[in-house]
Amino acid sequence: MLKSKLNIRFFICIGILLLFTIINFISLKNYYEVMFSHYILSDDHFEEKLKKENNNTSLPDKEENLTVEEIDEPKKPKLNSLSALLMDAENNRVLYELNGYQEMPMASTTKIMTCIIALEEGNLEDVVTVSSYAAKMPDVQLNIRAGEQYYLKDLMYSLMLESHNDVAVAIAEHIGGSVEGFATMMNDKARALECNNTNFVTPNGLDAEGHYTSARDLAIISSYAIKNKDFIDITNTSTHQFKELKKGRSFSVSNKNKFLYMMDGAIGIKTGFTGKAGYCFVGAIKRLDRTLISVVLGCGWPPSKNLKWTDTKRLMTYGIENYDKKQIFEEVELDPVFVDNGQTSHIGLTLEGDLSLLLRDDEKVRIEYNIPNVLSAPQDEGNTVGSVKYYIDDILYADIPMYTTDASKIIDYEFCFRRFVNLWSLQY
Repeated sequence: MLKSKLNIRFFICIGILLLFTIINFISLKNYYEVMFSHYILSDDHFEEKLKKENNNTSLPDKEENLTVEEIDEPKKPKLNSLSALLMDAENNRVLYELNGYQEMPMASTTKIMTCIIALEEGNLEDVVTVSSYAAKMPDVQLNIRAGEQYYLKDLMYSLMLESHNDVAVAIAEHIGGSVEGFATMMNDKARALECNNTNFVTPNGLDAEGHYTSARDLAIISSYAIKNKDFIDITNTSTHQFKELKKGRSFSVSNKNKFLYMMDGAIGIKTGFTGKAGYCFVGAIKRLDRTLISVVLGCGWPPSKNLKWTDTKRLMTYGIENYDKKQIFEEVELDPVFVDNGQTSHIGLTLEGDLSLLLRDDEKVRIEYNIPNVLSAPQDEGNTVGSVKYYIDDILYADIPMYTTDASKIIDYEFCFRRFVNLWSLQY
């Protein structure tokens, strides 16, 4: 009888304890979910309180100008070209342009794309068999003959050093199956490089309906090409000798790019001329702190063949004298941000970047910070939750993502239970 009464009392105590536990469990859950949501949703001064909670000490201004002093813009170069452009090859930023986005014929500067496609899609040890169509190409020729065979490597020197039109077609037919097939490959590469004002019809640049580019697009193509070691090795070679493989006819080609000897650090790239395009030239120089690409299109007609060198030197000089390498990325310490309904109430933010670029003294840099005031749980470490935009003279240059440095899980029953246990064990 006594044992039965003790069992009843024991179960009554257990029941009361469980009831008390459930009540406290629900209360704790409400504390984390209801209290925080009430704080956020019902407080008319939430923004003010949140700023106070985040200490409001180290957040950068939403917008900041790095350049304050007013400095006059440098004198622009006097050019003869119908279209011209100067580009920083390290980031494809346009430093100067004159009708640089206008669609223009580009003559044999087309062969820059022909060369880079052949290098990427072909093998320099390939044997190229000359078709009758390739052998009939007009104007500048190596005078290859139908049925002859050459190593692709040898034809590449002929293509870039002396700009032979028959060789360009032979290469195109070998790589693309046909001139049309190769033109598709050229246009696909142009689209991949975001050159949207360009359309290739021929591999040699002879005047053709629908064959055009812009100085800006041609500079981007060239910036891409000079990153290929084989491309630089070919275009910077002075002379090259080779033989036809079947009957052994001998050839010697020499580089017609005089710009290689006009400025320190010159590394190319390609001349061009047709009656429609006029004289054209794409130049490049590589110095310790910069690589520049210049493009001049429609730079005179016969007998003014030297104007392309004059304009190129003026563009390059403008870039060298007026631009200095500067780091515009700013290291900032960001305050932790509040996480609504998160097991961790605040998590850190970080951003990293390297914005070293050529900049004129008169160019103004403006920074816009897009920093969240509050995040919603759950959040993982490394989530993109904001950004910093860098503008140069109000033109967007870079958009750098902002990441979370910590994780915060959403408040759930398991979390509340663990807190409850800590509370009952006097560890809360």
